[in-house]
Amino acid sequence: MTDLTPPAKRPANPRFSSGPCAKIPGYSLDMLADAPLGRSHRAAVGKAKLKEAIDLTREILGVPADYRIGIVPASDTGAVEMALWSLLGARPVEMLAWESFGEGWVTDVVKQLKLDATVRKAPYGQIVDLATVDFDKDVVFTWNGTTSGCRVPNGDAIPATRAGLTICDATSAAFAMDLPWDKLDVTTFSWQKVLGGEGAHGMLILSPRAVERLETYTPAWPLPKIFRLTAKGKVSEGIFAGETINTPSMLANEDYLVALKWAKSVGGLKGLIARAQANAQLVWDFCAANPWIANLAETPEIASTTSVCVKFTDPRITDGEAFAKAVAKRIEKAGAGFDLGAYRDAPPGLRIWCGSTVEAADVAALLPWIKWAFDAEIAALAAAA
Repeated sequence: MTDLTPPAKRPANPRFSSGPCAKIPGYSLDMLADAPLGRSHRAAVGKAKLKEAIDLTREILGVPADYRIGIVPASDTGAVEMALWSLLGARPVEMLAWESFGEGWVTDVVKQLKLDATVRKAPYGQIVDLATVDFDKDVVFTWNGTTSGCRVPNGDAIPATRAGLTICDATSAAFAMDLPWDKLDVTTFSWQKVLGGEGAHGMLILSPRAVERLETYTPAWPLPKIFRLTAKGKVSEGIFAGETINTPSMLANEDYLVALKWAKSVGGLKGLIARAQANAQLVWDFCAANPWIANLAETPEIASTTSVCVKFTDPRITDGEAFAKAVAKRIEKAGAGFDLGAYRDAPPGLRIWCGSTVEAADVAALLPWIKWAFDAEIAALAAAA
């Protein structure tokens, strides 16, 4: 193969979007035939299906029995907002941000809730030094920066004896990374990330400490119905048993159940983590073998295994954003990889979803296309010079 000859093989599934993410291998709409369509979500069959989704989530993720798990509206965003508006204000707050979604939570807490929070930021490619964080305050952070490709390596820096709550947006980490539940008081994610479920529904996981906060603290601001987790001073237990705040999609719930059952079939959490790790390793090895491309994450221990972000480092590139967009467009036009562009607020480059539903063979087949598109765009630069 010469530099400008397209590779002979395309990925069998060229979907590498970081959300909504690739469906499980072998997915078919026929798998949703058991969805109780046209039935009330409050009927016995509907509540049973929602409760099954909660129970399987607990089983696969290893969530402790005394933690509450609820299905909530508005995807991961809704789950995070519910936590911020319901829990913050009782103690001082530290906000940690190293990518655009973390920045969004900073904006909501500082400008909307108007709390005098300590804000710690790190540039793309890095994370905040967790050793400098005061966990006697309430701390809000993303576990895995979907738009930066940087993750928290572990929970070692979070003290077990902390006085504050840890509120963790884990939407591109849950089901692909090992989350230390004893270090997390509020954890959120959405169905459409690692398990490739359908959008619009979020998951909210609360520790006993978070429930205690809900039952002993009333925020100074009014809470809309969609955020209310308590009634008469007690946590609304029904939310955590399948009695959702508003009407859920039973079709989307069935889709999530299908993905959860597939997750069990590949070895549960350990199998899911191994699949994402193997996918990411292929990209890391590709970067190591090619001097013109590098992981956006500056150190290996914080490199994401799901939303793997890479940057072009060739000195011949004068307009990084235009070059990266041209590479992504060329690959997509060839049908070899869709939705590879970096997030709009992130540095120029590519973002390759390597989460657990992606097959390693498809990642391996994509990589030669990245080299082909890179070579073609470099040739176009030379021709235009």
